[in-house]
Amino acid sequence: MSEPSALDALTQRLGPPRIASLIVTIWGDAVAPRGGSLWLGSLQAILDQFGCNPGQVRTAMSRLTEEGWLARNRVGRNSFHRLGPRGEAAFGAAARRIYRTQPPDWDGRFRLAMTTDPAVVEALVASQFGQVAAGLWIGLRGDPAELPAAATVLLATPRSLAEARDLAARAWPLDAIAAAHERFTGAFAALERVVPAPAEALPLRLRLVHEWRRIALRDPALPAALLPDGWPGREAAALAARLYARLVPAAEAWLDREGRAEAGRLPAADLAGRFDL
Repeated sequence: MSEPSALDALTQRLGPPRIASLIVTIWGDAVAPRGGSLWLGSLQAILDQFGCNPGQVRTAMSRLTEEGWLARNRVGRNSFHRLGPRGEAAFGAAARRIYRTQPPDWDGRFRLAMTTDPAVVEALVASQFGQVAAGLWIGLRGDPAELPAAATVLLATPRSLAEARDLAARAWPLDAIAAAHERFTGAFAALERVVPAPAEALPLRLRLVHEWRRIALRDPALPAALLPDGWPGREAAALAARLYARLVPAAEAWLDREGRAEAGRLPAADLAGRFDL
């Protein structure tokens, strides 16, 4: 029996991805840097590599369009999609969190927000706030005037590093995030020891970003001083960056050949700033 391909081996370890969520990853990682529009046929060619049939893809695309993640444009008999209002609003901030390799600077002060309003809580969580107690949330960054207006936000300097680390451990599920980093490293480390087929470079890169995205959007990007000793996120981020850089050339070559938008071939990619590329 022949050895499974690198993509098949990864799927065996992780299971198949959810199609709609994977499509969001495809747009953010491969389509947005190339003008933002993609022919449905090009998308299907990518998803064929993941075993997604056309009926599944149509269902997922219809849902994503209805929810505002994508918007459809028909040209003759061909369908093209680009980011919709919801996608446009979410992708810029998400990309900054997904592709960074180091946490942003921290000025040593916590942002304290007091609210029980579900809508405000949702906005605070989107700004990477964590909950310390009922109705009390803390964040690390941001001008209080620019944070959700319905929340009362105060600046507070911890009395000691020990106090700051204790608050961080209470506010964010660091054990669960650390375990996710360890699972990521365990699943993807084997890719450094194989040479994947060129045709697999794009799907492997997309699966890498898809799994990393799920962690990065949960991770509050704490500065090193607030992290537990032996934090596995450093190793996981370095692995993600190395594999991404390794897979980019062949993945981009596939998009050059096969990717289509309304005007024809996709524009050249702008990947500046992604994992320090």
